[in-house]
Amino acid sequence: MIRKLRAICRSIAAALRTSRPVAYATLNGQIGAQLAAGELIRTGDVLDRLGADDLPDGQKSWYGRAVAKAYRATHLGEDAPRAWVQHRPTGRWIQVYVYAPTDPALYAGLRNYKGTRHLAAVELTEAA
Repeated sequence: MIRKLRAICRSIAAALRTSRPVAYATLNGQIGAQLAAGELIRTGDVLDRLGADDLPDGQKSWYGRAVAKAYRATHLGEDAPRAWVQHRPTGRWIQVYVYAPTDPALYAGLRNYKGTRHLAAVELTEAA
């Protein structure tokens, strides 16, 4: 009994000494690996690829909400997978939805949110 208690105490002590990036990578698990490999992306990544990285954080956030709403509409009310990531401007750890790079919800969000409608038109003309 004492050995088990000591082992538990050592495990807790080791967990307390773990750095934040390692802790959040552990929480992400497989989703974090897919995010790192590019199999899943954040809405901010889509905006960066379209050259909209100059949008204010508030507009990026509203775009993300539009994408989440479109995702729920096409997936019977289910939320997209979530991952812990470091917020680019502040460095704080936040939880965000992640999507497949070809998910139609990403482009539906571009069309549905008025702050990014102009990007949807650019994206469609580049694809043609």
